[in-house]
Amino acid sequence: MNDSSIAGPPTAAVDEKLASLGLFRLSLLAVVVGVVTGFGAVVFRLLIGLIHNVFFLGQFTAFYDANRFTPPSLWGAGVILVPVLGGLAVTFLVQNFAPEARGHGVPEVMDAIYYKEGMIRPVVAAIKSLASAFSIGTGAAVGREGPIIQIGSSLGSTLGQIIAMTPGQRITLVAAGAGAGIAATFNTPIGGVMFAVELMLPEVSVRTFLPVALATGTATYIGRLFLGVAPAFHVPALVPVADPVSSAVALVLYGVLGALVGLAATAFIRGLHLCEDAFDHIANPYVRHAVGMLGIGVLMYVLMRNFGHYYVEGVGYATVQDILQGGLTAGALMALLFVCKLAATSVSLGSGASGGIFSPSLYMGATVGGAFGGLVETLHVLPAASIPGFAIVGMAAMVGGGTGAAMTAVTMIFEMTRDYSLVMPMIVAVAISIGIRRVLSRENIYTAKLVSRRHFIPKALHANMFLIRHASDVMDRDVMVLPAELRFDEFLRRPDLAGKLQHVVVVKDDRIVGVQRVNAALRHGLGQAQTGATLGDVARHDFIIARAEDIVFDVISHMWRAKAIMAVVVSGHDPSPRGSQVVGVISKEHVADSVAESIKTYS
Repeated sequence: MNDSSIAGPPTAAVDEKLASLGLFRLSLLAVVVGVVTGFGAVVFRLLIGLIHNVFFLGQFTAFYDANRFTPPSLWGAGVILVPVLGGLAVTFLVQNFAPEARGHGVPEVMDAIYYKEGMIRPVVAAIKSLASAFSIGTGAAVGREGPIIQIGSSLGSTLGQIIAMTPGQRITLVAAGAGAGIAATFNTPIGGVMFAVELMLPEVSVRTFLPVALATGTATYIGRLFLGVAPAFHVPALVPVADPVSSAVALVLYGVLGALVGLAATAFIRGLHLCEDAFDHIANPYVRHAVGMLGIGVLMYVLMRNFGHYYVEGVGYATVQDILQGGLTAGALMALLFVCKLAATSVSLGSGASGGIFSPSLYMGATVGGAFGGLVETLHVLPAASIPGFAIVGMAAMVGGGTGAAMTAVTMIFEMTRDYSLVMPMIVAVAISIGIRRVLSRENIYTAKLVSRRHFIPKALHANMFLIRHASDVMDRDVMVLPAELRFDEFLRRPDLAGKLQHVVVVKDDRIVGVQRVNAALRHGLGQAQTGATLGDVARHDFIIARAEDIVFDVISHMWRAKAIMAVVVSGHDPSPRGSQVVGVISKEHVADSVAESIKTYS
């Protein structure tokens, strides 16, 4: 709509345009965020490798393949203290420099987007990198995606604070940094975009999607330059079930798996927050984290002594890879590892570790799916049943159930494994998993932490359908057009005013000069008083002019910029509309009523 169609003070609109960047410039900044985040992901992984090798193996090297099991430490039983030492370093960094670096990071980014206009302190990127590298490198059962999401978001926010822009554009850069971080970490460009769209962006349009996509693609390219183009996990070719009857049985089984994983996701959400509450009773942060990490160290050592690997330490990709390649097939052991990882991750994060929940979710999904696949294979329910296939579907269902991000879960697991034959089973399992989890826990693993602070995050992105309606559809037609010379006392005593709110448009020589809202309480309160004022004297001038065919979105935008209490709706296209052309008014109450009415669509 042409700006000339709605009158109002031009200053606010001009200031807004000066503060707002064009899409081209914003996209260039998003590319910068992608480049820096891509390099940040590479450096972060090298830092994790260096700390891991020093503390576990006594070797000063940064080479570390997380998809391979860590060999027995030369410290023997002393490896129990490795997580404790790392925990002390993490606590020192978090307590002294950036308390928001504690935990899995994503809730803090969401909090910044919805409650702080995208403002994240620049120091968070550096401290989160160091703290998470120490946590993961020394054995805390956390993931590396949460930190790089927070790091990328912090970089986007910092750039948005250095360069003048609107809060909405800064939030777009924050979301772009988050998507870029997860894409570079897992080599999943599409999944990174979906993550930003489903969990980070309050609004999805070309002006937000394009910067996010550019940042994500750029970060993925940088990551591939240094980390390779291979998918996150190597999966042997799976034989698809071709028989229609068997295919139907397979889908039912995948649905059952989705339900089981939904229960597991609920247990993870509640277990994590139970541990956070329990550890909060320990006042001293150093003691709190040391106690938690000592438990992790003991669990690692017990698993090594009894089953040959540390299993729960770090990101856990080696266990996932072992299941996907058919090396780990014992259903009972996989079920045990699920319980151990759930407990280890909850204790790690609850006591104060810095790391993500995405990698642990992959681990738990793979173990639950693998154990279920082993049971199906043992019972011969399905010909050509595949433990790796069920594990992959379990991974997607766990990520989807825990985070509530269905498209992200399916897309990312497909990009990680590149097995298209399992996309349909993943969709079924993810949908059921999210449904079960929503019944048992309304909040996902990210929002549950924020709700405890009374910070609520939308469960879905609703299209504001009322915003595309015409002004004539929203306006109140019960409006009085009266001359400015009319005495206010005489107007108040009119019998047709009794008991209702009345909107008045004041005109002088048929030219609109003001507006007023009069209610019954005001009429009763003044009684027989003689004010001597006219309507022109008491009329308010904070109004705008709108056309009947204008879109509500544009009307509201102009009302906000002009700080107007009302929009006077007129017919025709006269550049100087007259009082005789007034057909209605739109007040803030009408906008609120329209919003409430539009929600019925989703109720």
